[in-house]
Amino acid sequence: MKIKKLFTIPILFLLIFAACSSQTGQRPTGNQVIKDENIESATETPSFESGEEATMTPVENLSDEASPPAGALREFTTDFSIHAVPYDEILSGGPSKDGIPAIDNPEFISVEEADQWLDSREPVIRVTINQAVKAYPIQILTWHEIVNDSLGGTPIVVSFCPLCNTAIVFERTVDDEVLDFGTSGRLRYSNLIMYDRQTESWWQQGTGEAIVGELTGHKLELLPAGMISWEVFKNAHPDGLVLSRETGHNRSYGRNPYPGYDDVDNSPFLYQGPEIPGALPPVARILALEFDGQPIAYPYSVLADLQVINDRVGEQDVVIFWVPGMASALDTQVISDGQDVGSAIAFSRILNGQELTFKLEGDNFIDVETGSSWDFLGNALSGPLKGEQLNQVVALNYLWFAWAAFKPETTIYQLDL
Repeated sequence: MKIKKLFTIPILFLLIFAACSSQTGQRPTGNQVIKDENIESATETPSFESGEEATMTPVENLSDEASPPAGALREFTTDFSIHAVPYDEILSGGPSKDGIPAIDNPEFISVEEADQWLDSREPVIRVTINQAVKAYPIQILTWHEIVNDSLGGTPIVVSFCPLCNTAIVFERTVDDEVLDFGTSGRLRYSNLIMYDRQTESWWQQGTGEAIVGELTGHKLELLPAGMISWEVFKNAHPDGLVLSRETGHNRSYGRNPYPGYDDVDNSPFLYQGPEIPGALPPVARILALEFDGQPIAYPYSVLADLQVINDRVGEQDVVIFWVPGMASALDTQVISDGQDVGSAIAFSRILNGQELTFKLEGDNFIDVETGSSWDFLGNALSGPLKGEQLNQVVALNYLWFAWAAFKPETTIYQLDL
C-alpha cells in the first residue's frame, strides 16, 4: 500500500471573531457545571448528538483588543500590559480562576489498588522519567485538567484539555524557578489557558507558550508522554504508581461531562478562531509531531489502517505504533463505555546509531534490519535487540481543529487512494 503526505492547509486564514457578545457554555466544575450563572447537576451537562452543534449561553462580553478579558483584572495580578496575542481571541470558559481546581498535592496508589476502579479500556497518561513511571487517569484529569507533580527528580505539570483532547506534559521549571499552575477559566481556540501562581502569567496549554503577563515569550519544555489504555499500562508497569482519586475534591470520576463531543460530525465547542481547514473533520483525532519547524498530523483513521508508520519529520527519523483497545474519554457518559479509538505512540527509529524500519507481523512490531520483535511501548521482546528500548519522542494527541489553529502550515499524512 502506497502512502504519501499531502500538503493541504493554506498558509493564510480568515480570522473569525465573534461580535460584541461572546458565545460560551458549560464546563465542568466538580459535580456541577456553570451555565449563565445558574448551577445544574452533572447529569444535565450538554449532550452532543451526531451532526448537532453545541448551543452556547452568553456569559460575558469581551472588551476590545487592547483591554484584558472582562473580569480578569478582578481575579488576577497579571501584568496585562504584556501580551503576545490579541485579547479578543480569549474567551471565558464558564468557571472563573481555579473554578476547575488543579491537583497540587497528588497522592498515588499501586497498580493493584487502581485496578479496582480503572477499566482495562480507560485512557491514562503515561509518563516515565529516569526509570520512574506514573499513570494519570483521564477520568480524573477531565475534572481537574492540571496536576502539579514531580517525577524522577523533575518537576512536571500534567495537563489535559477535554475540548481539544490534548494530554500534554511539561517540565515546569522556568529560569531556574519551579512554577505551579492553575486553571485560568479562559480559553483560546477552545484550548485551556493555564496560569502560573508565581507571576500569574497566562500559558497556552496546547503549545506551552506564555501569552499574557511577565513571562510572555517563555515556553515550557514538552516531555514525551502517551495516552494509552490502562490495560497496556498495568501489564507493562506492574510496579508503577497511579494518581489516586483521593484528590481532596468530590467529583464524578469515571463520568464524561461532554458525552458525544468527539463525534466526527460535530462542530467544536466554544471555538472562536481561524477558519478550520476542511482537509479533515474538525474533531477528527490526530497524533501531531513537529521537528525542525515541520509539523505533521497523523489522522487516527490512517493510523488504525496502517498500525505502523515509518517516517521522517524534519531531521528526525520516527516510527509510530498504533494499537486498538483504548476507549474515547469524550464519547459516552461513562468513560469506560466509550468507543474504541485506539492509542498511538511515537519513537525515534535510530537506536545505537542504527536506523531501524518497522513492519507489522500479526500482533507484533518487527524491525526489518534485525528481525527483533517489539511491543507497543518500544521494548524489544525477542531477537538480537532483546532488552533494548526505543527513545520515545514528543507526539501530541489533538483534535484537528485545535492543532490547525496553532499550526496552519501542518502537513497531513494520508493514504494514496
